[in-house]
Amino acid sequence: MTTDLSPGGRLDRALASLRGLSVGDALGSQFFVPVNHPLLKRRELPPAPWQWTDDTEMACSVVAVLAAHERIDQDALARSFAERHDFDRGYGPAVNRLLRLVREGGDWRELAAALFDGRGSWGNGAAMRIAPLGAWYADDPEQATHQAEISAYPTHQHREAVVGAMAVAAAAALAGAPGGPPGAEALLDGVIALVPARSAVGAGLRRARDMLDYGDAATVAAVLGCGRRTTAHDTVPFALWAAARGLGDYESAFWTTAQVGGDVDTTCAIVGGVLAAGEAGAPPAAWVRRTEALPSWVPVPV
Repeated sequence: MTTDLSPGGRLDRALASLRGLSVGDALGSQFFVPVNHPLLKRRELPPAPWQWTDDTEMACSVVAVLAAHERIDQDALARSFAERHDFDRGYGPAVNRLLRLVREGGDWRELAAALFDGRGSWGNGAAMRIAPLGAWYADDPEQATHQAEISAYPTHQHREAVVGAMAVAAAAALAGAPGGPPGAEALLDGVIALVPARSAVGAGLRRARDMLDYGDAATVAAVLGCGRRTTAHDTVPFALWAAARGLGDYESAFWTTAQVGGDVDTTCAIVGGVLAAGEAGAPPAAWVRRTEALPSWVPVPV
């Protein structure tokens, strides 16, 4: 199978990943409400429509910038984040303030660098939005990690957040590779080879690789984390473990990811975006219909 390297072909793949991300995000977000927990245990779907959160809104900006520039332009990405920012989508307080200040004319470079006493944010926000970029670069996982690194800085400048974004983009690029995704071990091995080893995210990914034969997601989440601390290193390793275990089976991967709790919309957004980067990993059509439509400003192929 050949990969369509035209801008239209890349956009098609990015949009497929974005749809998978939005379904995971929107459905995952339903399980923050305690009344829905019994549904989760029985793997029953909650009533529609399912509304997506900041994960999808920011991912839409990533796709829009790629469509316009065919790469990540940091200034354009920061402007899109700020202009499209909907306070009610569940953004964290620090990013809410940052995007408001950017919208008012502030310099994202200074604002993002100043977060958390100058350390920058190590949250999972840069990772949650980036799978469609990996799908765009399905022919070039190395470029996917490079562009993902660039994409993180407008909001997340701590090294762990950056590496988390790199890892998710690498996974999506590998999942969308010509001929179909590799096996679970090959996927994680490929991601590990593409991200800095000396990082908490990298260490978590190596543990995830060693736990691929574990069948109990709760045990794996207890070791790797599942986003309860909303940090990249507490989120990305488990999400990519679940994605690797669920390649080609979106529905099963979603339930495996959601059942452990934590930052459910974000872990499920990451898993959904990675799986849907590959042709065999699309979400069920019925789930797509129940999910809030993507915003009208998201580009479509010409």
